[in-house]
Amino acid sequence: MKKSLIVTLAATMSLALLAGCGSSGTKEGAAGTTSPKSTDAAKPAEKVKLSIWHNYTGEDLRAKTMREYMEKFKKDHPNVELDIQGIPPDGYRPRLKTVAAANEMPDLFVMWPGVMTKEFVGGDLIQPINELLDSKAEWKNGFMPGSFDDFTISGKTYSAPMALSPTSILYYNKEIFNKYNVQPPKTWDDLMKLVDTFKKNNVTPIALGNKAAWVAQSSILSSLADRVTGTEWFLKAVDQNGAKFTDPEFVQALMYLQQLGKAGAFQEGFNSIDNTQMEQMFAQGKAAMMIDGGWALPNLASNTSKEALANMAVTVLPSVPNGKGDPSSLSGVVGTGLGMSKKVTGAQKAAAYELIYALSGPEAQKAILESNQLVSYKVDLDTTKVSSLFAEVYKMMNTVKKTPVYDGKLSSASADVVNNGLQELLMGGKPEDIAKKIQDAQAKAVGK
Repeated sequence: MKKSLIVTLAATMSLALLAGCGSSGTKEGAAGTTSPKSTDAAKPAEKVKLSIWHNYTGEDLRAKTMREYMEKFKKDHPNVELDIQGIPPDGYRPRLKTVAAANEMPDLFVMWPGVMTKEFVGGDLIQPINELLDSKAEWKNGFMPGSFDDFTISGKTYSAPMALSPTSILYYNKEIFNKYNVQPPKTWDDLMKLVDTFKKNNVTPIALGNKAAWVAQSSILSSLADRVTGTEWFLKAVDQNGAKFTDPEFVQALMYLQQLGKAGAFQEGFNSIDNTQMEQMFAQGKAAMMIDGGWALPNLASNTSKEALANMAVTVLPSVPNGKGDPSSLSGVVGTGLGMSKKVTGAQKAAAYELIYALSGPEAQKAILESNQLVSYKVDLDTTKVSSLFAEVYKMMNTVKKTPVYDGKLSSASADVVNNGLQELLMGGKPEDIAKKIQDAQAKAVGK
């Protein structure tokens, strides 16, 4: 099994203290990020209009940082009329899919590596940025090994990542654990005993906000299923070559997730609150645990006191009996980057290149890291600029391997079936029936 990008980085970066849709507005215990500096970058000779869509609409440090950099670009480039549209994270992907289907893409837009990139390339909707990367070799070479892999198709690279996203971190509240004299779970049996202990004491064991449906898939199933099946099986099932989602091992993975639901591991109404509300619930001490991605870190740093952050800790999901996967792993992906519409040309393209570099160049990568967001760029971490929890995650990431996220490998249609199927599963649906729906969707997607 390949080691994660972060593990690879450990061999190439100096290890100062190592710990996933800005300088202003920071909360106690979370230092602000470096403000973007003015640059003397050459500007396109003519007036141009450029549209950009993003999902940095929240009040977390990373969202504020990215908005700050976009506003700074506007000031530094008065000849570029920048039309910025922010769309809340849970609604962003559906909105982007809608305009993609109509071939009405914005000029630049936040997009995901893997399947989304592949589908946009297949639809002839985006263009590569190799010319930009090759013109700034020092920047290009500053990314961790493998950073461009899932943005690259047939030798053409379509984006530069602006983040690194582990998706299945198990966050836990140390005060609650100490109160009931329990330890973080190492095995599935440990986890089920914790659920029982917390339930008996009227404590919600695990906060879950699955309203947008992707959370249970990305943050729980992707790692849990890998524990059961192993990564090789999953990749074969994706290709429909030697494995099917109706195989007993995948059904077993669904059964484990359903076991949590039936045991009352999640609060009532978990399908009616979103990811942000889930994070708030955990931060307020209303649940003992939360299974979430690295994207929670900027939110927690912005909205949680220093004392509350110091009371949080992290680990990986527990092992499962007779599992074929690595129990010391996290599902994760290289984070989002900016995609560029195929229709962007001439002076508009020159401006687009400058904006891509402004938002994912070395200065921006450092600011993103200091906003408590992991990046796939070689930047040493100044732990005085981030929360204690982020420092802990950053350190943990050097000890784990990365496994695929389901919606990063499955077709978009199949990922939707998984997401909806897990909502059904947690409401009592039959695992075998849901497995068949997933299998049928992926078989259709690959033409088998």
